[in-house]
Amino acid sequence: MPVIAPNSIISPEAHIADDVEIGPFCVVGPHVCIGAGTKLISHVFIAGRTKIGAGNVIHPFAALGDYPQDLKYKNEPTGLEIGDGNQIREHVTIHTGTTYGGTINGGGITRIGDSNLLMVNAHIGHDCQVGSRNVIANNVMLAGHVVLGNNIVLNGLVGINAWVTVGDYAYIGGAARIHHDVPPFVKVSDKDSIRALNEVGLRRAGFTDDDVTALDDATRRLFVSRSKPLSVTMADFDTNNGINEHVKAMVAFLRRRDSGKYGRYLEGLRK
Repeated sequence: MPVIAPNSIISPEAHIADDVEIGPFCVVGPHVCIGAGTKLISHVFIAGRTKIGAGNVIHPFAALGDYPQDLKYKNEPTGLEIGDGNQIREHVTIHTGTTYGGTINGGGITRIGDSNLLMVNAHIGHDCQVGSRNVIANNVMLAGHVVLGNNIVLNGLVGINAWVTVGDYAYIGGAARIHHDVPPFVKVSDKDSIRALNEVGLRRAGFTDDDVTALDDATRRLFVSRSKPLSVTMADFDTNNGINEHVKAMVAFLRRRDSGKYGRYLEGLRK
């Protein structure tokens, strides 16, 4: 049987795995499912149609699955899904999705993948789609419909505009303001300024020397020391035989971004 502190309030309709630990003063609503080995330390609030996977640790005063901060929301049956092995620290807020946008991203479900670290006071807005193995530092703010890939680092106080997509292995510096889609593998700071390749992160992740060299050359040519318009530089990469697969992914991401509006691919899909 799950271990539940006697002063917590757990709906009898909630689905709680047998080895879940729920500490004191937690509140769990009727539509909540909590998977094996997950631990609620204390003072955790979980509401809405929320599904939480296995092996998560949720720290005091986290609020998960409450209805979205969106005036268009009219109590539709949307939800939140959280994967396995996440560390969700104090005062983190993650809201359920909305029906606005249809299946553009989320389909009414806010999603968090596996093995993420969400630090104190991070906010994940409605309909966000967050991948796996990301570090989301203190006071980071993700507006609605943001999409994060995998292995991303968002430093403290980063703010990301609605409908932005952030590519895999991106590194965003503290207090950066992000309004445009962020390509994979790069370091960004200030206001959408791409500074360099995230070389340290790539090497830690096991990228080869050849991959890092090719991506560093592409980053310099596309962003750091570009001497031609971006579209021309991207076309130059298309004419190179044997283009590195990761460089190809970066260029494809940029083409996708440019097909949207305001530097955001998903923005162009809105009705």
